[in-house]
Amino acid sequence: MNIKKVMGDKKEYISLLLLADEQENMIDKYLENGEMFVLDDDGIKAECVVTKEAEGIYELKNIAVLPDYQRRGYGKSLIEFLFAHYSDCNVMFVGTGDCHSTLSFYNICGFTESHRIKNFFTDNYDHPMFEDGIQLVDMVYLKRER
Repeated sequence: MNIKKVMGDKKEYISLLLLADEQENMIDKYLENGEMFVLDDDGIKAECVVTKEAEGIYELKNIAVLPDYQRRGYGKSLIEFLFAHYSDCNVMFVGTGDCHSTLSFYNICGFTESHRIKNFFTDNYDHPMFEDGIQLVDMVYLKRER
């Protein structure tokens, strides 16, 4: 398994990015300013995008694992890589939908709930967003502190 920073065209990985954020114009808001990493294990299996929000504060904007390779530790490996890579990171935030399976994943990775943004998904996406059959309305922000 090898994790490497994407130095070229990040849009080359748009199909993976869209797994985690299904509206391309929303991805465009953070992709240019974010650093992207891909996990290669006999082919690209996962990706993530991180932005630096302030000194010592980062935000995981996108993380996705190909469906056939989920629940094999790739997502967790990416998160652990990020904390090793960003040695100055005191806190990392991630925003996600209010979905039990996703929140459980982040809890396992050491994140705890920070705050919520009411109606984020209904106000910012041009179509209803669903995860595990539940419509996403509020953005749940989680944080992991070092």
